[in-house]
Amino acid sequence: MLNPFAKIFGSSNDRVIKKMMRHVNDANNLEKDLSEKPDEYFSNLKSELKDLYDNSDKDIYAILPLAFAAVREASKRTIGLRHFDSQMLGGISLAEGNIAEMKTGEGKTLVATLPAYLNSVIGNKAILVTVNDYLARRDAEWMKPIYEFLGLSVGVVVSNQEISEKIESYKSDVIYATNNELGFDYLRDNMAHSVEQRVQCSLDFAIIDEVDSILIDEARTPLIISGPSSESSEMYKQIKKFIPKLHLQEREGTEEEPLRDDERGHYLIDEKNRNVELTDDGYILVEGLLEDAGLIGASEGLYSISNLKIMKFVQATLRANFLFKKNVHYLVRNNEVLLIDEHTGRTMPGRRMSEGVHQALECKENVPIQRESQTLASTTFQNFFRLFNTLSGMTGTADTEAVEFQQIYGLSVIVVPTNVPMIRNDHNDLVFLTKEAKYKALIEEIETIRKNSAPVLVGTVSVESSEEVSKYLNNKNIPHQILNAKHHEKEAQIIANAGKPGMVTIATNMAGRGTDIVLGGKKEEQSSEEWEKNNQTVLSAGGLHILGTERHESRRIDNQLRGRSGRQGDPGYSRFFLSLEDDLLRLFISDSRRALFDKIGMGDDHIEHKMLSRGIENAQKRIESKNFDARKSLLEYDDVSNDQRQAIYSLRNQLLEENDISDTIQALIEDQFKLVTHNYVPEDSVESQWRTKDLEKYLIETYDLETNIHQKVTENKKLIPESIANEIITSAKHRYEYKYIEIEDNRLLLEKQVMLQVLDVHWKEHLAEIDHLRNSIGLRAYAQKNPKNEFKREAYSMFESMLDEIDSGTVRILFSLQIAKEENANNIQSNQNNQEMVYQKDEAPAYNEEQSSPSSAPAVETTETVKREEPKIGRNDFVKITNGEETKEIKFKKAKPLIDSGEWKIV
Repeated sequence: MLNPFAKIFGSSNDRVIKKMMRHVNDANNLEKDLSEKPDEYFSNLKSELKDLYDNSDKDIYAILPLAFAAVREASKRTIGLRHFDSQMLGGISLAEGNIAEMKTGEGKTLVATLPAYLNSVIGNKAILVTVNDYLARRDAEWMKPIYEFLGLSVGVVVSNQEISEKIESYKSDVIYATNNELGFDYLRDNMAHSVEQRVQCSLDFAIIDEVDSILIDEARTPLIISGPSSESSEMYKQIKKFIPKLHLQEREGTEEEPLRDDERGHYLIDEKNRNVELTDDGYILVEGLLEDAGLIGASEGLYSISNLKIMKFVQATLRANFLFKKNVHYLVRNNEVLLIDEHTGRTMPGRRMSEGVHQALECKENVPIQRESQTLASTTFQNFFRLFNTLSGMTGTADTEAVEFQQIYGLSVIVVPTNVPMIRNDHNDLVFLTKEAKYKALIEEIETIRKNSAPVLVGTVSVESSEEVSKYLNNKNIPHQILNAKHHEKEAQIIANAGKPGMVTIATNMAGRGTDIVLGGKKEEQSSEEWEKNNQTVLSAGGLHILGTERHESRRIDNQLRGRSGRQGDPGYSRFFLSLEDDLLRLFISDSRRALFDKIGMGDDHIEHKMLSRGIENAQKRIESKNFDARKSLLEYDDVSNDQRQAIYSLRNQLLEENDISDTIQALIEDQFKLVTHNYVPEDSVESQWRTKDLEKYLIETYDLETNIHQKVTENKKLIPESIANEIITSAKHRYEYKYIEIEDNRLLLEKQVMLQVLDVHWKEHLAEIDHLRNSIGLRAYAQKNPKNEFKREAYSMFESMLDEIDSGTVRILFSLQIAKEENANNIQSNQNNQEMVYQKDEAPAYNEEQSSPSSAPAVETTETVKREEPKIGRNDFVKITNGEETKEIKFKKAKPLIDSGEWKIV
């Protein structure tokens, strides 16, 4: 509903723009004066502006007009481009920490130079974030002359850089980087084992290009650094054999309409929520097949604790075979399964699905199954970018997601007016009963447009649909070019030709985004006369014609497709051709409306009606709302992990930066041996309750510490629990000092490296346990408990336990370590082991890059003072223990203190 006051007072956006225009006018008034200044003036201006800023109580508006005017003058003198007033408005929006919505072709790359210079002047690192390496390098090279003219240095951070090159880039005043590499550098820095290994600068100010793509489309994509897991891929091959025996059940039965026998099946597909689940019949069948194959015991249920891993393989195989379609969600190239980005239509080399789904896809397509991985460190773009002191962004489509930007990131969206009014002609959707009728009308429209010599861009939602359109065009002998995941290497050439007269280009979603389609074709590939002629022909024909073949789940993606046409005041045209068989309409148009259209008997005719348009828009809004809720839910869970992540990373940084942690180690020794003593000699207990023999044995076996405490207690009846603890602590400290006296010069380094190693090992295990908790916590809802509150409570308890284990593990390893050779002790840091790591983005995704990174393992070996007779039990293995009255199954690391107490034993 329109606000009647907007006509009188203007919208809130209008009022913001009006306020910003004052600063633009101030900058404009300085233009003539600056145009007369010599070049040297601009290289020295930075210090003058910094003094002015400091003397004005750090008010950026005191220096903004002069800083912006200087950047505009520098741009004119170096690359021959002058910032329009609309670009100055965009620059102010960014400087204030907002998202600037600027239409395609408005020059967002040039806009970013304004706030980047302003922030550099006041001492902030300015990081300009792009979606891929190509754009980061292109924008840095293009804008570099402006910055250097103003006395600033420029760096580029992309994948596969040498560490030394990356360190130098982060030292620059202005840094162009990809979102992936920034996130991975953050994680890698927090896995470093020396200060020198860290590369990233302070996170002061960021400008995110295509901010909607990174903060919304990629928001559900965790960044993960992982190492190889030991799980076998054979299980996928075994379970794949069951797939042909499973049959789809089309619907769920209800009391009013129960299932007939011929309708019963083994699995249900929930397309709206992209999920597949076994029915009761399916559960019974799969359980029987697993028993017959010897994969589970006859007395075990599929959902029993011991079969949780098997269930993961089953669920992954079901999703891979019944939810994911080849050439829609992924394609196979060179014996590798490549995921397709649903937002751009590009393949995503290196990205892998989580929870075993990617391995199941590889098994389905009979390509080599790559090993699964274990998480070593992770974060999300949502939490990473919220680490910046000031965050801003640019895109052509943000207004529809303004609520999410505000709620999640605290960012306001400012819609910046275009430099030249937009005159693109956006037509109503045409809706057909069938896809065949839709494509028939689409081809007729393309033929009509081509006769007028206008270029056509046909937008599709998948590789499969783009090839379907291509077949129809081939049948009509209409020449065309395809831009999708299979032809991505030709992208630049295809985009260059897309604006030529009569050219037909099929593009999957927004492939080619970030590059303008020039009317008449690329200038550099034609003579000036030829281009001028082609340009005028296209302008006369109405500009670039956009024809969409389906509505996307998000209105924003549809707007991005439309935004390819009508740039900088050029003419343009857009229309969507839809059918009731399209996924969006099929899932969200009600049965009653569908029945009405069938009754009318549309044939090949189309419908244009407000009711239908409203239904489509409501469907998109419902999906956008569902996706927003999913992203918000992810954030609420990840906020718990993020608090823990920040605590661990803060502890790591303290360890790295401290040269001497001996006081910390001494405090840990006191705490641990006091705790151990009181497990066997409880406080406020009497001598008959003491188990000093067991305590003495435990100290020898675990810490290689001889104390003779049992004899001392026997001989001295005046000893109390507190004095016994002090006696053991004193013995432990003496033993520790004596143990490392020969390598005193290296002891401080050894202590730090051991504590870092123990911390990293336990943090890695904690991440795996948190993942497991998050995946299973939803079941608590059946017990009338709030899953999020339960997750917070249990995650906190697990974190506290992990911190205790880090303390005890550090002391235990320091006491049990034995220096093999003196020369090894002198090279503790240089002889660190290498650890294979994979950097990935997860849940559709995983960005794979295998690299070596120093781990914390010092050049020492452990020796066991007591030989183990029983089979070794892993810390994370489940064991069954009993105290005679109660029996429970828990992880060994949690069972061990109970077993050591003497009251519990392994069954």
